Amino acid sequence: MRTRLPAFLAALWWGSLTTIGLLVVPLLFVHLPTPALAGGMAARLFAAQTWVAVVCCVLLLLVSRPKGEVTPYPWAQATMVFIVAGLLLALLTQFGVAPRIVARQDLRLWHTVGSVMYAVQWVCAGMTLWRTLPARHPQ
Repeated sequence: MRTRLPAFLAALWWGSLTTIGLLVVPLLFVHLPTPALAGGMAARLFAAQTWVAVVCCVLLLLVSRPKGEVTPYPWAQATMVFIVAGLLLALLTQFGVAPRIVARQDLRLWHTVGSVMYAVQWVCAGMTLWRTLPARHPQ
């Protein structure tokens, strides 16, 4: 289980980002009666997504090295920068960008900044997933 946990956490992180950002939020704007209603619900979903990302990243950091060892696992050495960057992007988006969007402060700018940060976090999660998947060798 310990060898599969990093891939599971990375898949949860990447999959939740993909589902919320590429499927659920766009559907809110198509099917809810007003953009304001859709925006309010999207803000709640993105806030929840932030905590999914934080939990997954913190757990990935906690399982990145064997107990009592200093040297991280090989998968962790290859992904540490992506995990930390993704964690920071999630927190910066939630506490730096989202309040400006909710306050309707220069919406075009802050939506663009938030979208770019979300996309980069998605790439970080994807790279983490890719590098935590166990290598399959043909038999």
